[in-house]
Amino acid sequence: MLALAAAVVSPVSAQPVLPVIEQSQSTPVPTDPDQLSFHLLTVDAGDHVWDNFGHTALRVVDEANGTDLVFNWGLFDTSGGLIPFGWRFMQGVMDYQLGVVPTEWELDRYQREQRTVWQERINLTGEQKVRLYRRLAWNLREGNTSYAYHYFEDNCTTRVRDYLDEALGGALSEQSRGQVSSTWRDEVRQHYRSLPPVAVGLDVLLNARVDESMSRWEVLFLPLELRQRLQSIDSSVVENGRTLPLLSDTDVLLDFAPPPDRGNGYHFVAGLLLPLGLLSLAIRRIPISSLSSARGYRLAGAGISYRVLGLVGLLLCLFSGLTGSMMLFAWLASSHEVLHANINLLLFWPTDLLLLGYALRWLLAGAPVTASTHKHQWIVAYLMLHGLAGLIYLFLGITGLVEQRVGALLLFVLPVLLLFAVIVGMAGFRTVRPIRFS
Repeated sequence: MLALAAAVVSPVSAQPVLPVIEQSQSTPVPTDPDQLSFHLLTVDAGDHVWDNFGHTALRVVDEANGTDLVFNWGLFDTSGGLIPFGWRFMQGVMDYQLGVVPTEWELDRYQREQRTVWQERINLTGEQKVRLYRRLAWNLREGNTSYAYHYFEDNCTTRVRDYLDEALGGALSEQSRGQVSSTWRDEVRQHYRSLPPVAVGLDVLLNARVDESMSRWEVLFLPLELRQRLQSIDSSVVENGRTLPLLSDTDVLLDFAPPPDRGNGYHFVAGLLLPLGLLSLAIRRIPISSLSSARGYRLAGAGISYRVLGLVGLLLCLFSGLTGSMMLFAWLASSHEVLHANINLLLFWPTDLLLLGYALRWLLAGAPVTASTHKHQWIVAYLMLHGLAGLIYLFLGITGLVEQRVGALLLFVLPVLLLFAVIVGMAGFRTVRPIRFS
C-alpha cells in the first residue's frame, strides 16, 4: 500500500454523528443484559503494509444464547487480484466490510500472524449495553455491512471508538477535547519503522495535510491510543460501592514480540552518497581521441565504475519515476486529498523512468553510453532542469514557504539526487560528432 486516505482538515472533538437506527425499539435485544458482555480486543501491529498500525475489534459474549462472536471492521476483498485492488485503492475506492466470526476463529488468525492480542472487559450499564447491541444489530443489516474505508477517519478502530462513544452518551468524545503534539506524518513514520522502504515511500507521497496536529479525538484512530484512552475513563457501573473503570480484567490472549524496528529508511538512501562520492572522485577529463570524439569526462576504472553508476541509477530512476507517476496520477484522478498538490513532485519526475534504459546500459556494458552531440545536449538540459527544481525545492524547504515537512528529504535525498545528476551529466555519456568532409 503506497497511498493513504485523506486526513481530517480540522480537529474533531464533538460526538460523531452516526446514522439513525430506524425502528430501534423493534430490534430484538437480550432480555437480561447482565448475561451480555462486551470485550475490547486490541491487536498489536503486524509486519505487513496493511496491518502496521494494529487492529481493534469487539468481542460480544451472550451467555443466554451461548454465543461468543468477534465483530471485525477490517475486512477487504482482494479476490479480484492485488493489482485491481491497488488500482481502486489509488483512486480512493476502498470498500471495507464488517465480519462476524466465532472468537476462536479470529484468534487462530492472529496466532498464525504471531501478533499479540489484549482483551479487556468493557464495563457498561444495562442501558449502555442495549444501546451498543442495537448499533451492532443495525450494522449487520443488509446494506450496512460495507463502508467507505478511510485510513485516518473511518477504519476498524474508529468504528469501535464511535460506537462506544454513542453507547456512553458522548463521554468519550467529551473527554477527548484539545490537541496532541504529534501529527499524522509522525504516526506514519513511527509505525512503519519495521518497513523502512514503505515508510520512505509514504513520507514522499503524503502532502502537507498530514503535517497538521491531531486532536485528542483524531489520534484515537490508532488501536493502542484508543485502548490507552479507554483505560483512563471511569464507567457508570458501581460495584460494592466502587465505581469501576471502563476497562477491566485485562488478559493477554496471545503474546508475541512486536515487529522489529529496522531503522530510518532515509539512512539507507543517504548511504548511496558513499558510492556516488567515490564515483565523483573517479571522474577524469579526457582529450579528443579521434576526429569524431568530443572532449569530455570519463570515469576511471570504467568496468566497475559504470556498473556501480548503473546500479545506483536503476534504484534512483525507478523510485523517482514510480513515485512521481503515482503523485501525478493521484493529484489528477484520486480522491485521496493527502496525495494532491505535493511539493515532492519537484524532486521526483515521472519522466525519470525514461532514464532506466541508460542505467541498464551502464550496468551491462560497464562503459559510458554513446550519444550524438544533439542528444547529449538534451540530456544535459534535462539534468540541469532537474537540478534547478531541486534548488527551488531546497529554497522552499529551508525558508518555510511551504507547510509540508520536507526536512528528511532535504537532508538525505536531495544531495543524492543532485550528485547523481552531476556525475551523469559529466561522465555518463560519450559524445560523438559526425565527421564532415568539405
